[in-house]
Amino acid sequence: MKTRILAVSALTLALAALAPPALAKDGKKAGTAVLLPAGDIQWTDVPDVPGAQMATLDGDPTKGAGHFLIKLKDGFVAPLHHHTSDHFATVLSGTMSFTVDGKETLLPAGSFFVFKGKKEHITKCMPGADCVLSVDVRGKWDVVPEKAESAAKK
Repeated sequence: MKTRILAVSALTLALAALAPPALAKDGKKAGTAVLLPAGDIQWTDVPDVPGAQMATLDGDPTKGAGHFLIKLKDGFVAPLHHHTSDHFATVLSGTMSFTVDGKETLLPAGSFFVFKGKKEHITKCMPGADCVLSVDVRGKWDVVPEKAESAAKK
């Protein structure tokens, strides 16, 4: 019985150590909140990528890690390319097509995808509706065309 109580106490202490503090030192609740209605989101054109707009939500993906939305016009196509930094994304609207290793996969709204380690892929927003993605990038966001990469290696 004593062993069980010690095990439960140890587990409780371990979990408590992992939990964020409920109060800051000044007695106020810790943490922040960002509430951004859709109408307040600021979209900007992505330089040198016609048909793409970006809305930065957190951080600065042009310099390092961040969260952003990207909107692609229906019919948008990005030929074979990769991204330097790993990223994780959710399709919010429209239907995306990704061709990876020669296989095309359609991802409708609600789908999730990850590209790590400079994985090459072709990106398309299927005709019928614009596509909007929520992206969590772990470093600077870029698009590196494979033809340019191949030419640079020669």
